Amino acid sequence: MVSIEVPAGYGWVILGAGIAPVVTSMYLSGAVMKARKDFNVQYPNLYAVPKYHKSADEFNRVQRGHQNFLEGCDGYALMTLLGGLKHPLTCAAGSVCFCLGSVLYLKGYADASLDVKMARYKKGAGIKWIGFFASFISTIKLGISLIRD
Repeated sequence: MVSIEVPAGYGWVILGAGIAPVVTSMYLSGAVMKARKDFNVQYPNLYAVPKYHKSADEFNRVQRGHQNFLEGCDGYALMTLLGGLKHPLTCAAGSVCFCLGSVLYLKGYADASLDVKMARYKKGAGIKWIGFFASFISTIKLGISLIRD
């Protein structure tokens, strides 16, 4: 039988995987709510309809920036909780990169002066992937160590 010991510093992992993504999502939701008001996109519309909403592209870029975070945060949190059992401080620091990178992703994507294809990464969002791969690799290492034990 294999046993798993919760390492010292795992509290940082809990904060990074459990609290930081919630705070990040609240911040990104605020940007979407502000964009709803600024671009007059009313509920229940998730996205603005081109030709119906005057600033559909501008609103949709903000909404898409938040949606991108939502699409990946659950898997990220799970990897961080698991990988943090092997490398707690690496995963905790990676959470800062992932969450900050997600905010920068939205900032870049929402900037309508930038080309939509590269806007997401023009303001530093690439650091999101540092956080992602810190947890991804840590989780792989945990899995391998459990197989070998």
